[in-house]
Amino acid sequence: MKDARLVYSTDRGRINESEPKPQPPKGDGIVRLRRETKGRKGKGVTTISGMLMDDQQIKQLCSELKKICGTGGTVKDQIIEIQGDNRDKIKAALEKKGLQVKLAGG
Repeated sequence: MKDARLVYSTDRGRINESEPKPQPPKGDGIVRLRRETKGRKGKGVTTISGMLMDDQQIKQLCSELKKICGTGGTVKDQIIEIQGDNRDKIKAALEKKGLQVKLAGG
């Protein structure tokens, strides 16, 4: 019972768990653009991955790209999905921001 963790005690109140450390963004800094249709009933989306940004910055970038393309989009697991095939517009916008962009197959 040495390794047992106290779950509840009436004399101490609530146990405060330590907050998890924020994970650093994944990727190598090269932004990859890909057109995908798999699992979307034939409707294509442009996915943008590999950004070294935190979640808030990615959401803001997604919002900017949706306005540039005039279409909808979302962020899932630090990957931006923009509706339609807008790789050329997105590539130009990201390069203007100084990001290194690579068109991936798909």
